[in-house]
Amino acid sequence: MHAMTPNPDRRQEDPRWYAVYTKHQHEKKSADLLTRKGMDVFLPLYRAVHQWKDRKKALSLPLFPGYLFLRSTLENKVEILSTPGVFFLVENAGHACAIPDDEIEAVRMIAQSNTQFEPHPYLKSGEHVRIRSGPLAGIRGIFVKPKNKYRMVVSVELLRKAVSIEIDAANVEKMDGAANGESAVADTPGSKTVRESHGESPARQYRERAANQ
Repeated sequence: MHAMTPNPDRRQEDPRWYAVYTKHQHEKKSADLLTRKGMDVFLPLYRAVHQWKDRKKALSLPLFPGYLFLRSTLENKVEILSTPGVFFLVENAGHACAIPDDEIEAVRMIAQSNTQFEPHPYLKSGEHVRIRSGPLAGIRGIFVKPKNKYRMVVSVELLRKAVSIEIDAANVEKMDGAANGESAVADTPGSKTVRESHGESPARQYRERAANQ
């Protein structure tokens, strides 16, 4: 009987990011248990103030309720799914769907920054811009202007979930021809600022629309 020799062409896949769906309000507990198992876990949180009749309380809540992110080769898939609080990995046709590294990196940069951010409804389309400088430089998203504040909406496409951050309209550049599927974090900003691009910026466009109403 001959011993089997390893196939040099077969290499272990690099770990990738996956979305884990958890039981209601079990995100933190499941993240802690997975971390204790030695897994690379990312659970983005945001601060929210809840008002009760007699007091206010600041809470740290999951940015995407019901989800956490896990970086793995999935060789330990059974161990992942057997963790208390975990329902399943987000899959398509029975296969776990990997999330692009740049989308996770964009959310991580936002969660670790001092910028105000919060959950936001997923946007299918809009004016794509990119932050030019500062701690969030290179992050791409969709420009919005609710309640006289300029914000950028950054999405995790697989989950159809998004987060919005406050931005300085002078610190973003317009991305002509931007389309879904582009990286959420740019390597080398190269387009004109929104104030320079064709003489129009998202902020100016919103002001003109408001004036015409």
